[in-house]
Amino acid sequence: MNLYTILLIYTAVINIYGFSLMYADKQNSIKKQWRVPEKKFFIISLLLGSLGTYAGMIIFHHKTKHWYFKYGIPIIITLQFLAIIYLNYRGLISF
Repeated sequence: MNLYTILLIYTAVINIYGFSLMYADKQNSIKKQWRVPEKKFFIISLLLGSLGTYAGMIIFHHKTKHWYFKYGIPIIITLQFLAIIYLNYRGLISF
C-alpha cells in the first residue's frame, strides 16, 4: 500500500468519524445527556475531518447557530483545499 492510498483511507475514516460524532452529539443533546466537547470537533476538523464534520452539521442541523462552527469549519475546509492546491502546484503531491 502506498502513501497516497493510506492518506485516502485515513481521510475517509476521519471524515466518517467527524460525521458520526456530530450525529451522536445531536442525539445526546436531544436526550439531555453527556455532550461531546466542542474542542473535539475542531481537532477532528483540523486532522482532515472537516468535510465530515461540516456534512454532519448541515444534515443533522447541529451546531449551526454557533458562529464559530458556522464560519470556523468552512474556513478550515477552505484552508485545507488551498493547502492541497499549493502542495500540488509545488509538486509535493500529485493527483
